[in-house]
Amino acid sequence: MSVSACLLSTFPSLGCLFGNLAPPPLTSVSGTSNSLVAQYSLKSTRAGVTAWVEFGTDTNYGRQTSVFASPATNGSGKPLNILVAGMKPQTTYHMRVHADWPGGSWVDEDHTFTTGPLPPITSGPMPTFTISKPTPGLTPAKGVEFLSLTPALVTDLQGNVIWYYPASALPLKLMSNGHLMLQINTDLLEVDLAGNTIRDVSVAQVNQSLQSNGYSFAILSFSHDVLTLPNGHWITIGQISKPFSDLPGYPGTTNVLGDAIVDIDPNGNVVWAWSAFDYLDVNRALQGLPDWTHSNALVYTPDGDLLLSMRNQSWILKIDYANGTGSGSVLWTLGEGGDVSLTTGDSSMWFYGQHDPNILSTDGSVITLNVFDDGNLRIDSAGVACASTSTAPACYTRATIFQIDQSTNAASVFWEYLPGFYTFWGGSIDVLGNGDVELAASDPFNALSSLVMEVTPSDNPQIVWQMNISGGNTYRGVRMPSLYPGVTWQQ
Repeated sequence: MSVSACLLSTFPSLGCLFGNLAPPPLTSVSGTSNSLVAQYSLKSTRAGVTAWVEFGTDTNYGRQTSVFASPATNGSGKPLNILVAGMKPQTTYHMRVHADWPGGSWVDEDHTFTTGPLPPITSGPMPTFTISKPTPGLTPAKGVEFLSLTPALVTDLQGNVIWYYPASALPLKLMSNGHLMLQINTDLLEVDLAGNTIRDVSVAQVNQSLQSNGYSFAILSFSHDVLTLPNGHWITIGQISKPFSDLPGYPGTTNVLGDAIVDIDPNGNVVWAWSAFDYLDVNRALQGLPDWTHSNALVYTPDGDLLLSMRNQSWILKIDYANGTGSGSVLWTLGEGGDVSLTTGDSSMWFYGQHDPNILSTDGSVITLNVFDDGNLRIDSAGVACASTSTAPACYTRATIFQIDQSTNAASVFWEYLPGFYTFWGGSIDVLGNGDVELAASDPFNALSSLVMEVTPSDNPQIVWQMNISGGNTYRGVRMPSLYPGVTWQQ
């Protein structure tokens, strides 16, 4: 055994200090403004330190953070602060940091931290969560649930709240740098795990940039989705309005609500923008006016373009974005009445009032796309829209996976699941790491409640795991491996 290995096995807190006899780092654990988040501080005179924290309710720990690099000035003793998140309220946790540097490593002694209670919310009681596993023998995919509720919450798979932000967020997303992206009406926020604002882009700032760059519109609010692109830009949907006179069925002036897309660089400048009014027919108003398009999701495609989900058009558009150099032209429209044909079944097999499309894979010209199909005004084989009259068929909701061949503009339904309810708004869908499909229904019971389901991707899907939410309607429910990018929690 080497001397350093001997020291480590005998005195773990000394670490592998052989050949590097500087004193061990100084550490401390403190609370933050978020009652469920601790700050673990490590101060060392060494340069090139990287560190991560393991934590749990006992000294078996079980969860860990990402690996964080020390500040550039760490050699002069500037602390490396690691936010530890993923803990239940009013619970004592054990945690310790693991540090590495060129030529050595070190493990701290155990620290304890007790989380506080969940904060009160002004809109009513905190939502409650009930978990069930209806099919014996099936194991849900690992991870935690990101829920776009009021407040924005993350829970474990047992229904325990393990993170919160004290406001509603549409949506709540984990960024690649470990921060969180929230869209809150007039602001796009990047926050750290303690809820501290790192970056804030406002509607007013975007409108000033739109005006400076000669665009003819201003946005009223941010709406429903935001992406963080590989180049560091944020791209989001903005609601815009334009007056029209004497539209068919709408005499006088109608201020039609449509959607824009704005690409915002790291300095807050709009570098590319798109308006639905420039490309679509305002007279195609499936759900009436003034809410004409009601876009609710953006997808960045592998070829550098964008998909835009327009709920009130029952269309998903592919837009020529070309990584910010595109013309904005609509390359295709997917859905009933669009320019992509459906090769499986009749019109009822399309999606209607859809939410949350996500690209699962691409193979040459073929895209595999999952879509949460709310089912609003679904058109049956006889051309009748559901619930449009007292004798029309009832509406129903589906989880779907489509395949689109862009070389032939043809689409087919690859998989579907009918959960047996109708949710007329909201919802999300994704394929999990174990191949199961997760769907979140925002309002399946016409009440202040919602549910999230994980089902098998079989011809006869079985429910693996289900969360019933009482006291809140979640816009999306998304299973993430953990609160830290690149880390999967096993429990």
